[in-house]
Amino acid sequence: MALPDRIEGLAIVSDDGMIADASGVQPEALKLEADQRYFRHMLDQAAALVHGKNSGEGGPDAARRTRLILTHRVAGLAPASGVPRAMLWNPAGASLNEAWDALGLSGRLLTVIGGTGPFGEFLPRYDAFHLSRAQGVRLPGGMPVFPGIPPAAPEDLLASHGLKPAPVQALDTAAGLVLTVWRR
Repeated sequence: MALPDRIEGLAIVSDDGMIADASGVQPEALKLEADQRYFRHMLDQAAALVHGKNSGEGGPDAARRTRLILTHRVAGLAPASGVPRAMLWNPAGASLNEAWDALGLSGRLLTVIGGTGPFGEFLPRYDAFHLSRAQGVRLPGGMPVFPGIPPAAPEDLLASHGLKPAPVQALDTAAGLVLTVWRR
């Protein structure tokens, strides 16, 4: 059985650690061009993506990407009807090894792109987590990047799982967009 060589996460969050508003929609305030460029560049490095049923990158390249869609609606693994190059995956019924094998992959990079459940599922396993922050944006009652937010901050949860921050990078100073890559 094979596993990915690396597992990395990519998320943009508000000041209060949210990835979407209370209705589950990513607001325009989190759709910043500099972050989208970084996000798409990182997706191009991945052998496969992991996301939940309401997450995904969209855009013209989405159909060519291999992916695992986390769900509790299947017992273990099943083809994702209508989604090319995708498998539905329930981690309670099939291991990551089995899911990776089902995609026909060996080694390489697995990138987690959301939502809260998938991001949380991999907290103990990330080799790196790319956390963009849209400063000045708050989404009270929104969907958090990880389970446990609040009361914890995303940075607290990443640190508690053994990841350490690299220096903060400004992706777009005018928009208040910064990036911190956390590595094991």
